[in-house]
Parts: sequence; structure tokens; C-alpha cells
Amino acid sequence: MMITERCWQNMYSKAKVIVGVVVEKDGKYLLVQEAKEKCRGKWNLPAGHLDSNETVMAAAKREAKEKTGYDITLTGVCQIGSRISADEIFVSIIFKAEALGGEIAFDTKEILDVKWFSYDEVLAMKLGLRNEGMVLGAIDNMRKGLIAPLDIVRQY
Repeated sequence: MMITERCWQNMYSKAKVIVGVVVEKDGKYLLVQEAKEKCRGKWNLPAGHLDSNETVMAAAKREAKEKTGYDITLTGVCQIGSRISADEIFVSIIFKAEALGGEIAFDTKEILDVKWFSYDEVLAMKLGLRNEGMVLGAIDNMRKGLIAPLDIVRQY
């Protein structure tokens, strides 16, 4: 698909920033099952949109709490990515995180379920993932030790 300069400028002005986390504990990864109609039943990392007047790190912590019930601490950057669809651009920043405490709790209007999965279980559900490239890419980067320090994240 060819994108004209004018179309690109219109799309760019509508770019959406997604922040999320990879939380691993005892060899298992925390995933959420989406409730929204466009992706209902798909499994995803705890993630969501950056709100106005919010830093990417604060947004990642908020989204993790809202989607899972867990308080987390961010320990690194797993992945930065982008996706262009027919009428939108998404930029995603996925952090490595550790669960500090809390218990599974979520808004059933947004999330159907929250579960811990082994790596093999995540691989087996490829078609059941909301965005295979984002989910597996971030988990694979973490497994390979391809984690950038949080010091690279700046607030201007």
C-alpha cells in the first residue's frame, strides 16, 4: 500500500503511544485476556494508551495495575516498536517489570481474565495473541537479555 505525504501527515498527527510491561515470575509470564469487542478473547501483555500529561513510565505502571491488580516496578526496556495500519500509527514501548505485590484484579469491561503462562504456553497460543510480534518480541528480548537500562528513558 502506498501512503501519500498528505495521508502520512494526517496519520502522524493521530499516532497513538502504547505502553506495556513484561512481568515474569518463576518462569511464567503475566498476560491479560482482552474484553474489547475488536480483540475480544485475545491474550496480550498488560498494556494500554498513554494518557495526556503522563510519562511513559508512569503510564506503564498505571496500565499494569489497572489491567492486572499488581503493583510493579520497572527494571528495563524490552522493546520499542511501531505498527502502521490503514488509518493509524501505533508506537509501543514495552518495559521489563517485576511484580511487587497485589493480587489479580481487573475491570471486566476491559479484561476477561489474567493468568500466568509458561513460555511454551505463550508460543502455543500464537493465533490467540492480540499482537504476536509485540508480545513474543518483547518476551523473546527479555529471555535473550536484550534489555536496555531505564536510564535511556528521558522526560523532556
